[in-house]
Amino acid sequence: MKKIQKVTRLKLHSDESHDYILLGLVSAEPDYKLSLSLNKKLGISLKNISPLKIPGIELLFSRFSNANDTRNNIFNLISNRADKAYLLNKLKNIDYLLQIMVSENESDLNNITSSLREVDDVTAVFNIDIKTLKDKNLHYLNL
Repeated sequence: MKKIQKVTRLKLHSDESHDYILLGLVSAEPDYKLSLSLNKKLGISLKNISPLKIPGIELLFSRFSNANDTRNNIFNLISNRADKAYLLNKLKNIDYLLQIMVSENESDLNNITSSLREVDDVTAVFNIDIKTLKDKNLHYLNL
């Protein structure tokens, strides 16, 4: 007779703290044109920086950032598409991700979201809940 082994289950808890807000943008415009529209509407200065590369995959996801601008919040515009692949596979309907470093003021986020909805090049804006999103590439956004 075979002995039945007892199975022990371990739960791994991730202590990753997401100190940013993630918005999904739907836009048919190319990344450089969208970044110019966002610069005008939000009063920021997004500039092209080195693309986001996932190790082991030869895909580059374009990035624009205003990280060197100390007077404003930090914004990162990241393309969710490269060729026919997606950075976040769970969000295939999203063209761009707008990462905003957390501001203490909730009304700032509401103002930013409503301003984004007024941009002609943006078709839709979605607030993405990072805590419930299960995607293996999400940790690459922790820049």
